[in-house]
Amino acid sequence: MLRNITVTVPEEVARWARRHAAEKDISVSKLVSRMLEEEMRRTDAYWQAYEEWKRITKPIKGFDASKRMSRDAVHERR
Repeated sequence: MLRNITVTVPEEVARWARRHAAEKDISVSKLVSRMLEEEMRRTDAYWQAYEEWKRITKPIKGFDASKRMSRDAVHERR
């Protein structure tokens, strides 16, 4: 199901969108729709991959981050 939304943009953005849509031989509405879908998929894919990584990642044997050196100690000049 498709839904209508209203978007207000500066005139310069509107001109760019009309020109870009014309170059692709599509409507501005279709151009914006595709751009939003791409952003949604990219964002969702990132978070899905991150959640999967957290699920499958196991602690590294022998590594304990709580015993690391402080930032000041690491950068201390002698």
